[in-house]
Amino acid sequence: MKRLTLTLLLVIVLVGSVFMTGLAAGKVLHIYTAFDTEEAKYYIDAFEKETGIDVEWVRMSSGEVLARIEAEAANPQASVWHAGSNTSHINAALKGLLEPYKPNTDFELSEILHAKDWAWTGFYTGAIGFVSNINFLKEHNVEAPTSWSHLLHPAFEKNVAMAYPYTSGTAYTTYATLVQMIGLEKTLDWWEDFDKHSILQYTKSGTACISMVGLGEVAVGIAFSHDIMAKGINAGYPVVMTFPLEGTGYEVGGLSLIKGGPEPELGKQFIDWCFTKQAQDLFQKYNRLPVNPKATVAEGSVTLDQVKLIDYDHIWAGENKDALVTAWRDRIGK
Repeated sequence: MKRLTLTLLLVIVLVGSVFMTGLAAGKVLHIYTAFDTEEAKYYIDAFEKETGIDVEWVRMSSGEVLARIEAEAANPQASVWHAGSNTSHINAALKGLLEPYKPNTDFELSEILHAKDWAWTGFYTGAIGFVSNINFLKEHNVEAPTSWSHLLHPAFEKNVAMAYPYTSGTAYTTYATLVQMIGLEKTLDWWEDFDKHSILQYTKSGTACISMVGLGEVAVGIAFSHDIMAKGINAGYPVVMTFPLEGTGYEVGGLSLIKGGPEPELGKQFIDWCFTKQAQDLFQKYNRLPVNPKATVAEGSVTLDQVKLIDYDHIWAGENKDALVTAWRDRIGK
């Protein structure tokens, strides 16, 4: 009888072990990320290692993520939208695609870093800047651009690259910055000249122009400062970073819980993790500016107080994104 009891106990322990292993194996979180593939993997691998939660993820530019979430609204396939300028997250919230969630943090998030109803939260920041090829500048005896008007310099004719404003949060922030500075019609007038005289190529991703500049395929690109640092300067390319003296816009990188996503509790756990010191310290590798005051800012990073920023209205930019993109495509024809 005693041997039978021990045998039954052993069976119960083994069955319980298998059951718990099955539960652990079933912990899979689905994410759409707007970070470049290498960078996304760096953060997601750290989360998996720390929590034991498996993550299946797809990398897309922020405009593509928004389109995917909208298309899947009746049957969401992911639980978290990870990164990308908050203007796209704001637009998604306006369309009822996000589930409000206030992250569990040990510090207060300023008002600019979250929606009033917490439909999105911001977990990094960065300003729009110009990246220029040093060899080109020397060869053509021209200075790196320090004004939006300098992008129309004859030396840069058909020698500038950037992303489409409808696929990239980087490019949309650039476009919305100009609209907020000089108005829609003047921006579209300027952009017609810019497109005709200066643009060689539009890309899908906001960071693609940086390596193009580094390789000498174009002279100048427009991107976020942290990406120029990480993927241009720190990568060893012969490039220099400058900012428009009349003012530039900036992004608040967004995090959102997708409404109706398959793993909401795992999604919340991931969002909470993204604000921890250990997670925010990872931004040093890619020069993003963390929002956790305890996190370390990478050496050489350009903080927002070091450049002239316009009074950039993220909410307005997000709420008016569809109309602004339509106006851009109607005029520029891309």
